Amino acid sequence: MEPLKPAANPGVRPPARPRPKVMSLTDAAAARVREIMETSEKNIVGLRVGVKNGGCAGMSYTMDFAEDIGRFDEVVEDKGVKIVVDPKAILFLLGTQMDFRTDKLSSQFVFNNPNQTSACGCGESVAITPVEVDGQGQGHGHGAS
Repeated sequence: MEPLKPAANPGVRPPARPRPKVMSLTDAAAARVREIMETSEKNIVGLRVGVKNGGCAGMSYTMDFAEDIGRFDEVVEDKGVKIVVDPKAILFLLGTQMDFRTDKLSSQFVFNNPNQTSACGCGESVAITPVEVDGQGQGHGHGAS
């Protein structure tokens, strides 16, 4: 076995691989968010997205206008829209695509979340398993969307 050779540039770290986006938007969702933000009278920096405990399935998605960006918020820019993700929601939302759908009776934002394991019949709440990171977390990041 050959002995280990010293690094060519000691103290220089290799470039970090790019982090995956926590969330992405469909074209329809981005267009609707931009439309809503343009009509707001407040000074909005983006769309704040998170999750909260509640509902018959255990959790529900939250959305609000972000007037500022917190120190630990995750900021994702997609299709000209800035999404501000609550740090407590990152592992629940990793890989989620937000869509905007219109049918005969309603228009709504829809979250296509690979970490979602079930939803209630009314569609207002979901069960989400957080993504496992380096052996931490409760789930393995797979589930029905």
